[in-house]
Amino acid sequence: MISSARSSRKKRVVESFASAHECIGTIEPGMSLFAITRGQFSMLDAINVVIDQIGPCSVSVWTWAIADYEVQCFESFMADKTISGGRLVIDRSAENRNVALIQKWRDCFGAEAVRVCKNHAKISTVQNANFKVLLRGSMNLNFNPRFEQLDITEGGPDFDLVAKIENELPVLRPKCSNIEAMNATQLGLAFETGTLKMFGGIKTWAK
Repeated sequence: MISSARSSRKKRVVESFASAHECIGTIEPGMSLFAITRGQFSMLDAINVVIDQIGPCSVSVWTWAIADYEVQCFESFMADKTISGGRLVIDRSAENRNVALIQKWRDCFGAEAVRVCKNHAKISTVQNANFKVLLRGSMNLNFNPRFEQLDITEGGPDFDLVAKIENELPVLRPKCSNIEAMNATQLGLAFETGTLKMFGGIKTWAK
C-alpha cells in the first residue's frame, strides 16, 4: 500500500544548465524530480547534494565502470565521515579492472558491502531515519558534456524495490567468475541459455 503522502508526490521537472545543487534543489519528503542536464555534473555530485542536505546516512551506488579519472573522487566519497554505511553494486568487469579500489571499499565498509554482478544500471540510494532517497539516470560517476537524464524520488515502492534487490544479491568472493556473476544477477530467469551465449564475446562498444 502506497501512503497518501507518496501517492501525491511533489513533482518537479527541470531542464538544467547549472550545478547539481541548483538543479536538485531541496530534498523533501515525497518529492519527485525529473531533470535533463548537459552533463555538467555527475552521479557522485548528485549524491553529495543529497548527503549534504539530509545529514548522516547510508549510501548505495550501482555502477558499470570506474574510470581512472574517477578514482580520486570515489576515494573522497569513501572518506566522508557523514556516511555510516556504503554498498557498492558493481559489474564484474569493473572489479577486475579496479581490484585495489574495490578492496578498499570492502576495507572501509565491510566484506558484505560489495555486491558483484552483471550490472549496467546507474542507481544510488541515500537513506537515514528521515529520508529514503533514490537517484537513477543515464549519468556515470563522472561528469560527461552531453545530454544526461536524472530522476530523484523520496520514499515509495521504487526505493523499496531497489533495496530488495540489493539485499537479495549474494556476497561473492573477490574476482569471482563470470558464471558466478551471471547467477547472482539471475540472468537465467530472463534469458534462454542460447541467447546468453550471444553475449559471451567482446562487446561491440569495447572493440
